[in-house]
Amino acid sequence: MPLKMLWATLGFITRIPVPQKWSDGVEFSQYGRGVPWFPVVGLIVGVLAALGYLAVSQTGGGIYIGAVAWVLALVLLTGGFHLDGLADTCDGVFSARTRERMLEIMRDSRLGTYGGLAIVFCILIKVAAVISLAYLPVNTLFALLVCAPIVGRTGMVLAMYRQHYAREGAGMANAYLGHISGKETVITLCIGVALVGLLAGMHGLVASVITWIVVNAVKTFLSRRLNGLTGDTLGAMEEIGEMVFLLALLWV
Repeated sequence: MPLKMLWATLGFITRIPVPQKWSDGVEFSQYGRGVPWFPVVGLIVGVLAALGYLAVSQTGGGIYIGAVAWVLALVLLTGGFHLDGLADTCDGVFSARTRERMLEIMRDSRLGTYGGLAIVFCILIKVAAVISLAYLPVNTLFALLVCAPIVGRTGMVLAMYRQHYAREGAGMANAYLGHISGKETVITLCIGVALVGLLAGMHGLVASVITWIVVNAVKTFLSRRLNGLTGDTLGAMEEIGEMVFLLALLWV
């Protein structure tokens, strides 16, 4: 069952094709048990995206197009799942409406001004940060690019702990919010720290701690505004986690 949870989690939070038989027997209500696999899913996504960066930057594309390729690979591998959550969250929260109206706006499939700006700046910040880190040796940069999705997804799990679903009724985040134990959270954090430590050493770990502090602050802000969290807010925190990690690397 543990390995089936990996495949179920990978298939749920990415667009990487996973044969259905690999996760047979795993019900949606059980998905919360798969959170310790989040950093491993981040590792898989990170390796594939970083390979995309190398394939472009080392074969004539240069660091600028390589940085764009890395961001594009992340979007393709996730189907823009988390970017959509970031956009919806910004549209709702920055509308300065009542809690109920914010949640309604977040459910609206149309893209608003705040959501559009959030996507644009998220992509620009990631691309600019990767370009700014391109002075590092190729193997070092590769490791750091792999770590960004690991740190972002670990931060998602830390944000889930002791939080409840903000809406009434069922939702995609229902399997996670309100169902994550302290043990599962600690295991996830340990796996995330171990992976980042092995790949990026102390430099990566310090940037990770800064990232998780920021993600926790964002979680607290959103939870207070919405009286809980939603799948959109979790996606937003993953994107914020990747951005903050890359930016933190520039200053630590």
